[in-house]
Amino acid sequence: MADAPPCQPRDRTCSLPDSGSHPPAVAATGLVKRFGGVTALDQVGLAVRRGEYFALLGPSGCGKTTLLRVIAGLEQPDAGTLEMAGRDVLPIPAHRRPVNTVFQSYALFPHLSVADNVSFGLRMKRVPPAEVTERTRRAMELAQIADLAERMPAQLSGGQKQRVALARALVNEPAVLLLDEPLGALDLKLRQQLQTELRALQRRLGITFIHVTHDQTEALALSDRLAVMQRGRIEQVGEPTAVYERPRTRFVADFLGACNLIPGRWQPSADGPTVITEIGRLVIGLNGRAAPAAEDVTLAIRPEWIRLAPVAGPAEPNSCVAVVESLTYVGAETRLTLRAGRLLLTGSRLNDAATPARAAGETVRIILPPAALVVLED
Repeated sequence: MADAPPCQPRDRTCSLPDSGSHPPAVAATGLVKRFGGVTALDQVGLAVRRGEYFALLGPSGCGKTTLLRVIAGLEQPDAGTLEMAGRDVLPIPAHRRPVNTVFQSYALFPHLSVADNVSFGLRMKRVPPAEVTERTRRAMELAQIADLAERMPAQLSGGQKQRVALARALVNEPAVLLLDEPLGALDLKLRQQLQTELRALQRRLGITFIHVTHDQTEALALSDRLAVMQRGRIEQVGEPTAVYERPRTRFVADFLGACNLIPGRWQPSADGPTVITEIGRLVIGLNGRAAPAAEDVTLAIRPEWIRLAPVAGPAEPNSCVAVVESLTYVGAETRLTLRAGRLLLTGSRLNDAATPARAAGETVRIILPPAALVVLED
């Protein structure tokens, strides 16, 4: 799947990706939503393709849940357009839109059994009883709760309740399923298990999922594409690998995992794009992007891309001497704080037999591969 055209932070809009012969499942243009003096959505443009798992990622208060509520019809924007499958849905009330929402709070009826919770929407729509029974059965099987049909919500674990909420949404056969922090109330191990189940379920059903989360790992693990939001704006849209490895702004680089930011001065040379920094002259790869317009720039590099070598080894390009100031063991890897001159960098090493151990106070040579150095736009 090709990357979507990137969002330009200063334009605050996104051009719509090519969705082939079909219009996008959801297409928003210039959405604005204000609550009093607070702008929750600021000229948001976005397109979600049919059948993709799309994540809205950002910190609390960035506007991601407001955007989800506008798509669901629970909020009306102050400006902008919203289409689903090419149809203007802003005049359509929430209960008539081809969407269903799964909330973090589950919102189950405590006095109804699991089966009655799942079938509630169908019965309100006066679907024939035989069809209600069959669709409820299928939805419970998809969510792996068929054996819980007669239980009451008070008898369920958190993971079971979330599966019931998911089945209740799926039973209505929505074109778009909206998930608002659906796994946020679960412990880590259960959350990881349900992430796997959600991804597999979406693949089997082939319907569009839009998943709101503040958990970077969750967004990277689940989505075909994701949008990173800040202060009511979309900072960047793309496939997880592209957004993680080639962030466009400081916010995206810093929010989506650990990242080293290195200030420098742009200086093109015969050797290729070059930046003069505190730790020396660094050759970089532009990765298809245009050269920066400003002389002062900031480079970003993820900790796992920083290579460590013996200080006595050959002086490779983009290398300098550094001291290991501290080490933090985090299970599968150890994080290292490295001091190179006045610059502090974070590196990482795998805790396996093939990777040399390091010690605090050790002097090493650090190598920053050109392809891993990204010039940020701000």
